[in-house]
Amino acid sequence: MPKSLVEVRYVYSPPEEEAILAAVHESLVAGFLIPVEDRSARLVVHEPHRFTVSPGLTQPERYTMVTIECFAGRSLDAKRRLYREIVERLEPLGIPRDHVTIVLHEIPLESWGGFGGLPASDVDLGFDVNV
Repeated sequence: MPKSLVEVRYVYSPPEEEAILAAVHESLVAGFLIPVEDRSARLVVHEPHRFTVSPGLTQPERYTMVTIECFAGRSLDAKRRLYREIVERLEPLGIPRDHVTIVLHEIPLESWGGFGGLPASDVDLGFDVNV
């Protein structure tokens, strides 16, 4: 169920954008062990003057911020796996490892609604959050 938002300050081609979104999704599958079919991601392209970054970056146009909203409960090891997977999968797409910031917003199951009007704590998610 994680929801991903990828923010960039570079105009990629549609296939490159799809590859970036796929890299983040594949990282969630590998890092958090979510089902492969559990996809929900957005990519937003910002004008560089509207998305400031550290002046010390070698390729500031390639700075990428990945924000993931997910259920609380993943272990530190799972988070480490996720972070490593993301930077390793984005690097071949021309995004330097040190130009990626990842922010997790962990949400308690009872604070995530949907499922026909139920909180996530009241439904079978089909996967384990405590990985």
